[in-house]
Amino acid sequence: MSKSLPSSWSMAEFADVFDQVSTAGKNVKTKELNPTGRIPVVDQGRTFISGYLNDDSLAVSSGLPLVLFGDHTREVKWLDFSFIPGADGVKLLKPKSGIDARFLYFFLRNLPIENRGYARHFKAVKEATYPLPPLAEQTRIAAKLDELLAQVDTLKARIDGIPALLKRFRQSVLAKAVSGRLTEAWRTRCFPGSISRTKGGWQEIPIENLCKDEKYSLAIGPFGSNLKVTDYRLKGKPLVFVREIRAEKFGDEKTKFITPKKFSELKPHQVFAGDILITKMGGPPGDVAVYPDNAPDAVLTADCIKVSINESLATREFTYFQMKSDLFRTRVKAISAGVAQQKVSLGNFRKLKLWVPPLDEQTEIVRRVEQLFAFADQLEARVVAAQERIDKLTQSILAKAFRGELVPQDPNDEPASVLLERIKAQRAAAPKAKRERKAKA
Repeated sequence: MSKSLPSSWSMAEFADVFDQVSTAGKNVKTKELNPTGRIPVVDQGRTFISGYLNDDSLAVSSGLPLVLFGDHTREVKWLDFSFIPGADGVKLLKPKSGIDARFLYFFLRNLPIENRGYARHFKAVKEATYPLPPLAEQTRIAAKLDELLAQVDTLKARIDGIPALLKRFRQSVLAKAVSGRLTEAWRTRCFPGSISRTKGGWQEIPIENLCKDEKYSLAIGPFGSNLKVTDYRLKGKPLVFVREIRAEKFGDEKTKFITPKKFSELKPHQVFAGDILITKMGGPPGDVAVYPDNAPDAVLTADCIKVSINESLATREFTYFQMKSDLFRTRVKAISAGVAQQKVSLGNFRKLKLWVPPLDEQTEIVRRVEQLFAFADQLEARVVAAQERIDKLTQSILAKAFRGELVPQDPNDEPASVLLERIKAQRAAAPKAKRERKAKA
């Protein structure tokens, strides 16, 4: 590595660039923290500040700035304010005099350390070699990194905000779809003079009247005594749980099964391709999914509702979009009850009304919603790709900095070798701390 560095750079060891600051007697545990206070507590967690305390005796106020390294988490934090160190795993590092502290902070952010889970990682920091430019160049590199990474952070924040905008966009589309506004121009063109919802053939119909004229077309999961954990198997007929409806994903490594015999016994709770599934418990209930066309016949579990739609009245796609709308979720919330967990009864759910237009308009609504949602999905995929590129951009900028390629070298700068010799001489001349002997018992 040193061969590719500029000639004015040198390689240093941990002891040449850092002093370790003891946190003995100052570390505090998370359970002791308050949500507000005078002095922030900084630990090795991903969140920068984990809480607050008001005990000045625990604060680290001198020798700033410091760099915090998370022994377990590999988090690197810049500390230029009074703080209290968090619990186990906090390593506080004080850059040596004559070395730009910000430069070393960025170097640790760029240091590749293998993730060993909750094991210790500080050994990698102590055993690393540190490319050291002249002090003036260190300052230029740190300033340039501050400038560039601030721009990257601004861009990242803007891109990270797009998914929330797309979520609002989808709900706006659904709101227009279920109110008739999305197809208002279409109705005007197809049915001149019948612009209003009522004249255009829209009706409010209870969910129970939209179901197939078949037994168990509107059903809930079995009571606990009818389906117990002891009935679960590793293969057979799958069970559908609340979590799968919320995720709109069925059949994974967590899927539970029952025997074909048990499946037959639970006929009132069976689920088939195309059925609409709704959660009847949650905060709030009302998550909805369509059971996939290629999915095997299954059985509902507790706190789930199944609706088999009569498609001569309403298509399952239109009904699904109607139930995904905030309007429908608000109606479900209004009939929910409970403190810790809200629940909706099947009796109340079956009476909920949906606005239903004629089938041809339903088809047009579904076409438009799917078209707009596909556009949102494409944007979302681009956002994910952009987020990945931005993450790589940060690492690329940091790597470039520590190869000596981010800022130009100045031949008038004092070489790092001279700085390093001065640091080593100061370290050799510094009095050694005496270790106290423990008194014999």
